Amino acid sequence: MDDRTNTIFGWTLAAAGAALGLSIVGGKLFHAERPEKMGYAIEGVEEAGAGGGAAEVPIASLLGSADPAKGAEVFKKCAACHTINQGGANGIGPNLYHTLGEPIGQGKGGFAFSDALKGVGGTWDFDKMNAWLTSPRKFANGTKMTFAGLGNPQDRANLIAYLNQQGSNLPLPAAP
Repeated sequence: MDDRTNTIFGWTLAAAGAALGLSIVGGKLFHAERPEKMGYAIEGVEEAGAGGGAAEVPIASLLGSADPAKGAEVFKKCAACHTINQGGANGIGPNLYHTLGEPIGQGKGGFAFSDALKGVGGTWDFDKMNAWLTSPRKFANGTKMTFAGLGNPQDRANLIAYLNQQGSNLPLPAAP
């Protein structure tokens, strides 16, 4: 080997040593604490706990204390796809005026409902609307609706009370 090759190897070795040393020193000086739980919480998605979690509160008991004005605030999440005025046009989703008490997956000014939702059958009552708002995909697997659902039971009760006020006016169920 000649002097030039030795010089190149020497500088390369020195640079690698300096990089390693600076990395070690930097790690000691600028230490980041590891969070207890990795990742970010996503609103509307419920965690599956090992113990199964707390029992779900029946919607009938929450509707007694539901506030339709707060439901109107929650509806703003829905307004990107739905309208709620009498005789209003369908958007990406159907107009939701007078929804409670109506057949599931039918009517609504010719809106093209998914086969999954049409297959559910029955009418929109408080319990079915609660199940739908909790997780549309679990209620009607294969639905076109992409919304993940509302995780907060009181938000769902407020929204159901607001939807009921918008043309349905069904009597609220008695608390169990």
